[in-house]
Amino acid sequence: MWPCGGRRQRRLGAVALLLVVLWLLLRRFNWSELTPLGLWGRTLGLQTEKSQFLLEGMPFRIFGGSMHYFRVPREYWEDRMLKMRACGLNTLTTYVPWNLHEKERGKFDFSKNLDLRAFLSLAAKNGLWVILRPGPYICSEWDLGGLPSWLLQDPEMQLRTTYKGFTEAVDAYFDRLMSIVVPLQYKKGGPIIAVQVENEYGSYAKDPNYMAYVKMALLNRGIVELLMTSDNKNGLSFGLVEGALATVNFQKLEPGLLKYLDTVQKDQPKMVMEYWTGWFDNWGGPHYVFDADEMVNTVASILKTGASINLYMFHGGTNFGFMNGALEADEYKSDVTSYDYDAVLTEAGDYTSKFFKLRQLFSMVIGQPLPLPPMIESKASYGAILLHQYISLWDVLPALLQPIKSELPVNMENLQLNDSIGQPYGYVLYETVIFGGGHLHTRDHVRDRAQVFVNTMYVGELDYNTVELSIPEGQQGFRQLRLLVENRGRVNYGLALNEQRKGLIGDVFLNKTPLRNFKIYSLEMKPAFMKSLQHVSGWSTVPDYFVGPAFFRGRLWIEQQPQDTFLKLQGWEKGVVFVNGQNLGRYWKIGPQETLYLPGPWLRRGGNEIVIFEERTAGRIIQSVDIPYLGRTQARGRICPLAASSEERTARGAGPLFHGWMDGWMDGCSSSSPWTRSPQPGWLRMLWTIWWMWGSKKVLEAGEREREEELKPSELKAELSFPGTFTMCYCWPP
Repeated sequence: MWPCGGRRQRRLGAVALLLVVLWLLLRRFNWSELTPLGLWGRTLGLQTEKSQFLLEGMPFRIFGGSMHYFRVPREYWEDRMLKMRACGLNTLTTYVPWNLHEKERGKFDFSKNLDLRAFLSLAAKNGLWVILRPGPYICSEWDLGGLPSWLLQDPEMQLRTTYKGFTEAVDAYFDRLMSIVVPLQYKKGGPIIAVQVENEYGSYAKDPNYMAYVKMALLNRGIVELLMTSDNKNGLSFGLVEGALATVNFQKLEPGLLKYLDTVQKDQPKMVMEYWTGWFDNWGGPHYVFDADEMVNTVASILKTGASINLYMFHGGTNFGFMNGALEADEYKSDVTSYDYDAVLTEAGDYTSKFFKLRQLFSMVIGQPLPLPPMIESKASYGAILLHQYISLWDVLPALLQPIKSELPVNMENLQLNDSIGQPYGYVLYETVIFGGGHLHTRDHVRDRAQVFVNTMYVGELDYNTVELSIPEGQQGFRQLRLLVENRGRVNYGLALNEQRKGLIGDVFLNKTPLRNFKIYSLEMKPAFMKSLQHVSGWSTVPDYFVGPAFFRGRLWIEQQPQDTFLKLQGWEKGVVFVNGQNLGRYWKIGPQETLYLPGPWLRRGGNEIVIFEERTAGRIIQSVDIPYLGRTQARGRICPLAASSEERTARGAGPLFHGWMDGWMDGCSSSSPWTRSPQPGWLRMLWTIWWMWGSKKVLEAGEREREEELKPSELKAELSFPGTFTMCYCWPP
């Protein structure tokens, strides 16, 4: 009896011990709370061993997606993260924009939408590891690649080098930034498993000592996780730094491209840090789209090689305000406001065909069901909004702005403003006195575009291509010559970063004589200025026809819970839109972008003030619509997820069950369907969302069954880990 009882007790004890061990193993990857108890067993971090990554000694594959907290309203961060998980990703990557966190030298901002700690902690809560890309340079189609414009006050400045003026500024910034980042590393209980050293330096490579400096700047401030670099193929060998894993960026997988990594580093895992899921747009150009099937096929090919991948972008978001970057190759081209990027999610965070195709692919690679996609958010069409009042810029000047007086023209960055850090963005007005007309020549000193006025009469425009104008003769006596110069965005990539000063960067000549004695007005249009504008006297009823520059205002009234919408400015020429003081960004009739994204959280029930600064030709109304238009010309767009005819779906191997549900989905998702029109009663939207989510699951199951033989995922192998689970290996046998 006793021996039998003893065995039973030993068995019970063994079971209890096993349960305790399992509980501890589960807790070691539990990210619901970052407490010291959660640190148990975290000692090794992300490592490399020959051709694979290891996390805590276990095989690991990085399935990443890029999303930038500074391009997405804070209220939507978690929604986008949940969609990452639902797509099958386990890692979030983000840049850190220096020029937003230190707008003025020595004054740091990590609050509200710039709360990096909250963003990274939220990623951990939602089961995502993080690869942090802190710069200091980030590129990212962002003004000056994320570098603050006040660096350019130094006429000898050499950006992205070990020039003393630059490294001193980087050191001060990193001192503050790393105090936030270091406690959020994996070994300290946080989600950060890797940190990137600078960004694409191989395409710049002006200082052979610079990358070592940035690496040590990270290490000396407490970075202990795996270091990485990121370059395209041509820059790989020039962007290396000892002790950091080299990764590659591309969109099309050229033969031997991944094997090329072996020529710069032996026996290391391969990772595509930026697999470009789409591309960005420039004003005056087309809207670029990248075929979803081609993209998914390339991703599948990358995965078959055993490489890790990061989708750039998973969700692009918006270049709100004046923060867009620019290109300068053969000519200067500024980027549009939208950073939709033709990415996996739209600018407003909606699903695309790319999302569902990638979800299906990653689900097959992982070998287990993925979380259901979050509910879709309906968009609102609030209709026509009347802009009923206006005030001319010429009437605003004496009421709100004090000019800076200077004998010589001064570029924006060197204006004595903002505690002597200059003017980073917006417009600047240069005003001087002339006594006749003649030939005006800029000698290419306008950055980037100037409207020219004599008194208040419009004369013409000057830019990179137009450098001279004829100024008409007037009556005897003096007249005011005015140049309203717009900074359209600083170049963010290439070798011209040191030449990105804006405004008038040198003399402008009238009849070969340099102009002198300027009054210079700063039109940065910061929140304080926009608030003061509300109370200035001189607002008048908008006439049937009016030519700017001027401010226009109207009111959008919302009865129910505000929702996302898009503002269409048909009939307007060029300018900036503000809603409740928030700068939505630029519009320009040359396109391709025709609508501006207005997030629902920036609206409120009741009255919402809309202010437009129009440079030239103004309309009377703007339209609030529920569908964006970014200028695409291809038939297969992303307005509706999985948009394709039944014939197209048949060509891709889908069967009748898939067709039946998809046809119903397409009817419901049509832009003219009442289901997608807003506002709708809450219970109706809830029923629609539940039906959509159930149908999505059925579509995926049906698609997987129907295409099982065709796809043959036997060659795919992935080791996947989520912070909320074990590290596991999924293999499909041949």
